[in-house]
Amino acid sequence: MPPTSTETPDAGQRRATLATAFERSGRSLHTGRHANVRVSPAPPGHGIVFRRTLKGARTADVPALWTLRESQPLCTAIRSPEGVLVRTVEHLMASLSAHAVDDALVEIDAEELPIFDGSATPWCAAILAAGRIERPAPRPCIRVLRAVEVRDGRRSLRIEPADHLQISASLALAHFGEMHWSGAITPESFDADLAPSRSFGRLKWALPAKIYGFVTRKPFLRGANLSTTAGIVGGRIIGGMKVPDEPVRHRILDLVGDLALAGHPILGRLTAAHTGHELNHALVARLMNEAGAWEVV
Repeated sequence: MPPTSTETPDAGQRRATLATAFERSGRSLHTGRHANVRVSPAPPGHGIVFRRTLKGARTADVPALWTLRESQPLCTAIRSPEGVLVRTVEHLMASLSAHAVDDALVEIDAEELPIFDGSATPWCAAILAAGRIERPAPRPCIRVLRAVEVRDGRRSLRIEPADHLQISASLALAHFGEMHWSGAITPESFDADLAPSRSFGRLKWALPAKIYGFVTRKPFLRGANLSTTAGIVGGRIIGGMKVPDEPVRHRILDLVGDLALAGHPILGRLTAAHTGHELNHALVARLMNEAGAWEVV
């Protein structure tokens, strides 16, 4: 059997997949519907591909690639050229990326992945239980060669050359002050520092947003409650924070998942201020579209 590994994702490693399949199920954040997910091993070069079950037992494959990303409120979504949508993929993508799983088939019987408690810990636990195996194929990485930056008012995101994926981020919320986290993204740091952080939102905006979704018949926060998100009231999170400065850590979790849509691990140092999904995807698109800003190693 090929060796197992949980080393830091890096150039020079072999491509890896899961040692065995795992299944998870739960309610989704925006549609509010129940979803069943099976994540299975896949051959080298397969990448991360979502296979959605449609009516009539038909299936459609949606590769997890930045070119297929579609803007959706408060989540990361991808849509196949045939029009099949899969949404809220960022937590699973971040977990697979942090654990250096390059190839996997994700089968889902709904439009949206489960949100669980709003964190990535359930995905990480499932990946660790399934195990990881390396294959003979080499593992390509995207090495950043020069700085690339995107800005939107006070929001900014910059990537520079580095030997590993490193992130330094800040976020300021009213009544909380400025929050920070910095570090290299490894399986250990991701599981301990980032995965437990939950999706968050202010309760005073939650009810109007849910009403808007029902009135417009759009799938927006229908599954949001205090079991699936960290609810903010004033300067506190109801029930307390799972980890220090939890909101900024969750923004980094999302960033790791959004970067994974590049298709290969990224070797670079990121500096983020008040970033979110739209800015994350803008950076990936700008980086990938700038000739000479990166190379595959």
